[in-house]
Amino acid sequence: MLDGPFRGSDVLACGVLTPGVLRGPRFRRLFPDVYLRAGATVDLRTLSRAAFLFVERRGGVLNGYSAAELLGCSCGPVRTPAEVLVARHVKPQRGLRVTRGAAAPSELVDADGCRLTSPLRTAWDLARREPLVEAVVAVDALARRGAFAPKTLLQLRALQPGARGCRQLDRVVALADPGAESPMETRLRLLLVLAGLPAPVVQYRLFDEHGFVLARFDLAYPDALLAIEYDGDRHVDELDRRRDVRTGRHGWHTIRFGKGDLTRTPQTTLTAVRDIYRRRRALLAAPTAP
Repeated sequence: MLDGPFRGSDVLACGVLTPGVLRGPRFRRLFPDVYLRAGATVDLRTLSRAAFLFVERRGGVLNGYSAAELLGCSCGPVRTPAEVLVARHVKPQRGLRVTRGAAAPSELVDADGCRLTSPLRTAWDLARREPLVEAVVAVDALARRGAFAPKTLLQLRALQPGARGCRQLDRVVALADPGAESPMETRLRLLLVLAGLPAPVVQYRLFDEHGFVLARFDLAYPDALLAIEYDGDRHVDELDRRRDVRTGRHGWHTIRFGKGDLTRTPQTTLTAVRDIYRRRRALLAAPTAP
């Protein structure tokens, strides 16, 4: 009961804790009547579970980035608050974003002991609310998780033509590609596309001469034999180098980027890709000597 967020009233009623211990240094209050062990990490998942305990008895559910987080689509900005959808007024709380409204039963799912909006409903909400890049990031992740086509959002708009934020849906859907396997891959792709470069192929498969998959690239420009990889925290340098050598024997050039290349030096990253892409296209188009 005390391993994650819990209601103080529940543990007091069960006699697990006394009021003095609950309000002492061993526990911290996240929301009214919702507590967590002191020293426990308060990430978005934990904060969202706490937010659900706060609004559950008011008929509330998780939505927005909280719903995405519990669906396994961690796509929210750093330090984003927990998000809830409630039909009635809720007093503002630090670390909580409240949206007044309701979701149909068909738009709700359960995850990690919480009630939350489905992948499609969550994408519908975030695609209309967030700036273009973050909207596409959310739609990519949620469409992949929910196995729906991004254009489904346009069908929802036809049913709700007056919904707030609908005007940008055409562009969001046009840019979305649920083949992306991480939010940072989507951000890297959009960095290139929004700067005028052709859209790279997402999760491109390179086959060897026997028809076996030699590699799968995050992003690729087949016309330039150029692969672009986003290296997250779990990549293994030695395995990457071996694969780059193998694909290099087939004429492919691979460039790799990390988080800092997108968050700190995006213009340098863009320039590097643009220059290498143009040079390789020119090189491959040049006539070979007889």
